[in-house]
Amino acid sequence: ANSRRGRATVHKKWDSNVAILAGDALLALAYRALLRRKSPRIQEISSAFTEGVVVVCEGQAYDKEFETRKRVGVADYLLMIQKKTAAMVAVASEIGALIGNAGEQELRALRKYGESVGRAFQVQDDLLDVIADEKKLGKSIGGDLVEGKKTFLLLEALKRAKGKDRSMLLALMRNGGISKSKVSQFRRIYERTGAIDSARSQIERDITEAKFQLQQLRESDARSMLSWFADMLMHRTF
Repeated sequence: ANSRRGRATVHKKWDSNVAILAGDALLALAYRALLRRKSPRIQEISSAFTEGVVVVCEGQAYDKEFETRKRVGVADYLLMIQKKTAAMVAVASEIGALIGNAGEQELRALRKYGESVGRAFQVQDDLLDVIADEKKLGKSIGGDLVEGKKTFLLLEALKRAKGKDRSMLLALMRNGGISKSKVSQFRRIYERTGAIDSARSQIERDITEAKFQLQQLRESDARSMLSWFADMLMHRTF
């Protein structure tokens, strides 16, 4: 048994090292691609990309910190995804705008569009992990609960729960997760506390904001595509 645990630890460290090296390589390749651009706004593009990398790393650090931090609230979670997922999509939107030689108003609108879409995507991802059809999702639901991840749903439910429901949620966080057999039980807690409805409302607010920002742009096929993408995101089932 000790030998198996030892091998598992070695494999885990190996996988972690490979992931870090792969991330470093991808970052270097991204910078290589930037340096090949001949855009007159390459300095702005490079600056936006570099700042985005810094902010996303901050968000990832928050995410890792949450694994051991005892007190995490919904506001903390929203800050984390703002720096992580939202920032990543915002930078992609901003760089596209810079390549297209957008003006300051268009840049600001597309940056805010990306932030809103990124937040919505992450909360939707949390939600689908609990309510999605496993065949459409392509994996077992409840993975976040099994791993004890501090998602929007868990933190929102904890904020609202009382009595036995609250005790069960606290036990989940204390134990670092639950068994797969208890996923449906915790889904019902999310339903009773209104956490699922709250997540849907958060997604809808962000998508509405994203589409509002698009109104700052002139009408075009590109604007229509971005609007379609926002709607598709809100209604995705996998």
